[in-house]
Amino acid sequence: MTKLLKSLWARFLFQDKGVLPSKRLLFVFLLLSLILSIGTVWNIAWEYVIAANIIVFLISLVDLLFSPSKKQLFFQRSIADELERGIPYTVKIEVQNPSVYPISYRLVDSLPQTFERPFPIVGSIPKEATAEISFDTTAMVRGKYELNKLYFRYTSLLGMWEKQVTVDLKDSVKVIPDLTETKQYLENAQRYLVYEGLKIRRQRSGVGDFSKIRNYVIGDDPRKINWRQTAKLQEVMTNEYEPEHGKYITILMDCGRMMGAELSQGNRLEQALEAALTVTAAALQKGDYVSVLAFSKNIKVYVPPAKGMAHLQTILQAIYDVNVDAAESNYAAVLQYLETVQKKRSLLLLFSDVRTFLHEESALVLLKRLRKRHLFLMIGIEDQTLLRRVREEPNSLQAAMRKSIAQQQILIKKREKIKWEKQGLQMIEAREDKLAVTAVSHYIEIMNQNLL
Repeated sequence: MTKLLKSLWARFLFQDKGVLPSKRLLFVFLLLSLILSIGTVWNIAWEYVIAANIIVFLISLVDLLFSPSKKQLFFQRSIADELERGIPYTVKIEVQNPSVYPISYRLVDSLPQTFERPFPIVGSIPKEATAEISFDTTAMVRGKYELNKLYFRYTSLLGMWEKQVTVDLKDSVKVIPDLTETKQYLENAQRYLVYEGLKIRRQRSGVGDFSKIRNYVIGDDPRKINWRQTAKLQEVMTNEYEPEHGKYITILMDCGRMMGAELSQGNRLEQALEAALTVTAAALQKGDYVSVLAFSKNIKVYVPPAKGMAHLQTILQAIYDVNVDAAESNYAAVLQYLETVQKKRSLLLLFSDVRTFLHEESALVLLKRLRKRHLFLMIGIEDQTLLRRVREEPNSLQAAMRKSIAQQQILIKKREKIKWEKQGLQMIEAREDKLAVTAVSHYIEIMNQNLL
């Protein structure tokens, strides 16, 4: 294909600049040709047919003059620097038309294919006016993206021709994990920790270090009343306690092949990332030190421990674009690496696939050694397909076989989990929609019991 043909083809695909005949012009020529062709039956000379087409073409060229030049239009894009995965965001395009000609337009922005693309956007802009074009988009895949181009087509006064402009508008956008649950926890921790609508895991009163003296409210433990301050202020005052701050939390993120299993909302890694960020926010808010290690076959990311809510942004920027690898996870390598970087006693919170991890005998040996210094907790996502098979009614021979195999798999997993738990290595599984709240609840429970 020659360079000219490539350029013409790109224009029709909204990927180049130039002038194109509009559908209206093509329809006019088609209608005119049809009428004149029928007219030749009554001996209309072909010279008249050709002359009529030339006249219409010249009129269309005159119409082309009644439209703004490309240099008269100005564009500006407004988009957030960070977009959360799966959350709709509004993108705004400002177009200035200082010319004396109104225009009708079609617009296509250079959003990546992983974004929702509601294009082309159609509208009109009056003369000597500025229009704000807005549309909603949702990013479904995390990562960093570059937006470079904006493709804009507008018509002449009679709509015979379309001018296409390719504008260089450079923006850099990061798609980060969905932080909805993290924000909910930071806004109201106690409301967020309503576990399955029934049980609330809260910090136990009177356990831990003394925090402050405050006014007594209904429901407080009368044994914690500070009688000295009550007599002094003539108001009932009570002591408030909270677990000791400054503990070390190490979050381990498995990015191996099994974490790519698709769920109803993203894959296992997506859910684990969002749950890990919620636990991170909870720990940092309480004054603990948090470090994060993402791994698969090799170490992908390591963020050293630090405290303070500003560290949440450091962790987010480090892990927002980690993806699932095709390789199996090397648990032994990551645990050996952990021994070298985490010297202080820490809660090791591993987000991984429980079923895969149970068969890692080499990891069990290393974890026995780590268990002497650290506290280990593994959190995985329940296999809903397996559970549905167990609950399935055996109405046929095939259904009975599926049910029995599923039950066998669950029994094998339970037996293996008991072997690990006897070594003091706790493992839990949660539904994908309860993963974050389960992780935070167990973190708070461990802190309340002063196990670190």
